[in-house]
Amino acid sequence: MRRWTRLRTWLPAVAWATLIFLASTNALSANHTSRIIFPMLHYLFPHASLETIKRMHFFIRKSGHVSEYFVFSYFLFRGMRGKDRGWHLRWAIWTIVIAAGYSALDEFHQSFVLTRTASPWDSLIDTTSAAAAQVIVGLWAWFHAQGWGKSPGGKTAAQ
Repeated sequence: MRRWTRLRTWLPAVAWATLIFLASTNALSANHTSRIIFPMLHYLFPHASLETIKRMHFFIRKSGHVSEYFVFSYFLFRGMRGKDRGWHLRWAIWTIVIAAGYSALDEFHQSFVLTRTASPWDSLIDTTSAAAAQVIVGLWAWFHAQGWGKSPGGKTAAQ
């Protein structure tokens, strides 16, 4: 594969990794996001107690881990796959290993940010999300290999 084509397949993963790194700075710490999310939650749920608002804020922040590493896993898989199509277990495993390693480095980075806390639980959430993305990518590839979405004549509905 030509160098530019190979680089282009990895660009989304590199860009997303950069966004993850930036999200791990002081700018998106719980103290800062609470200034935006608390008023929004209070507006949406005016009768909710402060404790309930805090719990919702916590779950919103954790869902950020799930979504960012789900997308990261997909982008890593695309980079790993390159110009090839389909799904291979080897690609999925390496994708999960890279995502888990990056998650651990991200948590290590957060240990140096005063307003952040490093947590192995967050890394576990990240890695689980990356693995879930690979299960879905694998199922998607399997369904397409079985001819899912094609009419009896072999053409897709869009053809």
